[in-house]
Amino acid sequence: MNDAIKMPPWVVKPIVPDAVYTDRAEFLEYFYNAALKAATRRTMSTVLLGQRRMGKTEIFKRVVNRLFFEQDPHDPQAVVPVYYSFANTIKDENSFAIDYLENFLKYFVGFYTQQADLVTGELKDKVLLARIEDCRKLYPFGDTLDLLLTHHQSIHKGVNLPEQTALWIPRMVSDIDDTSIVMFLDEFQNTRLPQCKFDVSGWMQHAVESPTCPHFVTGSAMSILAREVIGRGALFGRFRGQDIEPLPNYYGTELALKAAHYYGVKLSELMAPVVVDRCGANPFYITAVIQQAAELQEIIADEEALNKIMAVDLSSGFIWGELNDQVSRWIERINEHGVTKWILYLSALQENEFLSLEKIQKQLWERDQKDIPLETIRKVLIKLSRGDLLEYLELGNKFRKISDPILLEFLKVWGRIEVEGHSQHKVQYELQNQYGVLKKRINEYKGYLAEVFMSQVLWSGQRKKLPGRFFNSPQDLKMPNRFVFVNQGREIDLVGAAGEAVWICQSRWVTGKKQGIKALQELMTQRDIFVECFNPHGKMYLWLFAHEGLTSEGLKFACEHKILWSTRTQFDELLVYLGLRPLPHIKS
Repeated sequence: MNDAIKMPPWVVKPIVPDAVYTDRAEFLEYFYNAALKAATRRTMSTVLLGQRRMGKTEIFKRVVNRLFFEQDPHDPQAVVPVYYSFANTIKDENSFAIDYLENFLKYFVGFYTQQADLVTGELKDKVLLARIEDCRKLYPFGDTLDLLLTHHQSIHKGVNLPEQTALWIPRMVSDIDDTSIVMFLDEFQNTRLPQCKFDVSGWMQHAVESPTCPHFVTGSAMSILAREVIGRGALFGRFRGQDIEPLPNYYGTELALKAAHYYGVKLSELMAPVVVDRCGANPFYITAVIQQAAELQEIIADEEALNKIMAVDLSSGFIWGELNDQVSRWIERINEHGVTKWILYLSALQENEFLSLEKIQKQLWERDQKDIPLETIRKVLIKLSRGDLLEYLELGNKFRKISDPILLEFLKVWGRIEVEGHSQHKVQYELQNQYGVLKKRINEYKGYLAEVFMSQVLWSGQRKKLPGRFFNSPQDLKMPNRFVFVNQGREIDLVGAAGEAVWICQSRWVTGKKQGIKALQELMTQRDIFVECFNPHGKMYLWLFAHEGLTSEGLKFACEHKILWSTRTQFDELLVYLGLRPLPHIKS
């Protein structure tokens, strides 16, 4: 008997191993179910928006694979999934049209005949058409396949507006046969890049409005997608939006531990959430740091080890390779003034969130002896914002730094190496020294780890009624339908805010000692800080995690002020109740 694990089939190969892939279930289920609902004509074209490397492409690939293999193609309600990624360079209208149509043919015929190799094989032009002809006997295509092949021939012969023909074909087929097709289009911002001399997105309006053929789109340049492709022009108002953000810290921590196990890296339970915090909870950065640790054969046991790994990764490792490619490609496209690198570097060095053009202008002269007009600097910054390297607020005509801590740190490192000309080894050494001062920035590792778990309780508890026994409450607790945000901070350990309720939370992971009035008073002080800042109108909940429980004085105080609290045992039971893993057992 063969005990080997059979890998799941795929038509478009996922990049992230299943052993590492973490969370994103919300988006996987949303797009899978939305695709199936296309059969009932209830699905609208949708854009998945988020910063680079949030896992958008991986979501599309996994949903397409599931749709391809989990449906019966003979079912009248079956939905044909089609995945297409717009190339970074598009040669001309004809080349694009043929590529788009042939890709559609592969998925269309491949799905109905359940031949995955038709999609995965490198079949093109005559070889592809011959293979498709052989498939006629496997499924009653009727006249539809003849129509598709006729269009393919007409594009080869030089039909007018071949890109229009190709883009409209999926809707045309679904309209004629009254069947359901869902287009998953990746790197959609490439329809609006400078090197593309013809308008691809302009012809999409007719295609995406189809109730029988909705289009799901995403890409790696959020600004172009949101403002230029989807946010104005022919496609404005044609898409529903889905925003994808960094991983919740709980799942970021889970990803760090999974990746460490997969790549053979020793990562302590206490350091996992610190890795996530330093990476801004971006799944790519988290995995890259773990891979760099494997490369260096480093154990991530403390912040000193993490500092060394981060310094290498940002200056010459996995993160450097990815972000350097992203930045270099974009600058190559827009560098007509010859100062784009300097402007990007100087903007990253500014301390304030909002950028000062006058300061950039002054430093350009001081550092590079170039007198650049403010209007030129403004135009360069606008073009940099299109590549998500900074943010442009059109209404206020202001620029601010991107909310990506790793990218911001990378730009400073990249500027020293690529703009100022310092050696990578020198920058790497200085960066490691600089990171040394960050040691103990998160003073209580166990307390911070517990806050990560508490934050996930808030997210996972949404729309639920939680038993009061977990919180030493006589009543069950009705959780908000949706938290606007759940944040860990410095002045307030953890806050979850919704319109109808606000949760202020604090962790005291102290073994061998019960918590008294002081910890509860600190929690009340944090509540007062939030009230002063936000003046909330909803109900306020105060929740303390006290590993060993409360003293008799603490019990009385908590009862008088209606403060919720949980021991280690109660907290673990609550986590299991919500389908989460209990707190790890960590030696003192």
